[in-house]
Amino acid sequence: MTVLAAALSIPSPSSGVWHLGPLPIRGYALAIILGIVAAIWIGEKRWVARGGRAGDIQDIAIWAVPFGLVGGRLYHVLTDQDLYFGSGANPIEALYVWRGGLGVWGAIGLGALGAVIAAKRKGIRLLPVLDAMAPGVLVAQAIGRWGNWFNQELFGKPTDLPWGLEVSDDVAIRAGYEPGTTFHPTFLYESLWCLAGFALLVWADRRFRLGHGRVVALYIMVYTIGRGWIEMLRIDNVELDDVGGLRFNVWTSLVLFVAALVWFVVSTRRRPGREKQVYTDAALARHESSASEASSAADGTSEPGEADDPASR
Repeated sequence: MTVLAAALSIPSPSSGVWHLGPLPIRGYALAIILGIVAAIWIGEKRWVARGGRAGDIQDIAIWAVPFGLVGGRLYHVLTDQDLYFGSGANPIEALYVWRGGLGVWGAIGLGALGAVIAAKRKGIRLLPVLDAMAPGVLVAQAIGRWGNWFNQELFGKPTDLPWGLEVSDDVAIRAGYEPGTTFHPTFLYESLWCLAGFALLVWADRRFRLGHGRVVALYIMVYTIGRGWIEMLRIDNVELDDVGGLRFNVWTSLVLFVAALVWFVVSTRRRPGREKQVYTDAALARHESSASEASSAADGTSEPGEADDPASR
């Protein structure tokens, strides 16, 4: 390593866990939690600006977040089965989410399912609310990736670039390299890519008034482009790797990019512009009825015949 590279390289934290008395505070968990909070806050702002009511995104998050965590863990375990079910492994460790290991596509897939369930329960139209939430998800991913830095995991190939990532000697040896080797900080690459993608989505949405799921489609396209080239730098092995000369997650990115591109083009041709209504007709009727009842109660008025009903006295 050159003197310049040594001076500018990125050190890894000596520990990813701190203790407040008996309570462990884990850097990985903090990154995930901060990302979720940021996504909800951004989603709420965008949803209200799109015509939704404040609090809807928080209600959806009650379903989407647990679903997403389960989905992310399932994807990781299924694509890295040997870590938990191979020779000498302890299957119970598949439940140790705090140690790291959340597959992005599993988290997005089941998280979206949770959002679908919540939106249906509240009478919210699905595509406009997903369009409102998508940019915030990129910010959540940008913040969440720093959990990999705390855990010293999922870094890339060795590099002598000035911003190479330093890891502890035992981590380098387990990866099959000499102590002192520096690696591509793929967590940082993906974090910066996601933030740039967030800016692009917000700009494009304002400039072209994207609707009918096109913000989501653009989100998928932007993320998969970045994930594809970043994935090629990583050296961690997962099940089904090297399929046709490419990593499994690269194939996943390619398939999803094409699907999102098709959706974007077809949606643009069939449904230009944005949705004029973000709630179902039934939900709007319920809201108007509730607002009318609240207004009547505030004015001290009642329905005809109600004052003559002894039961109302």
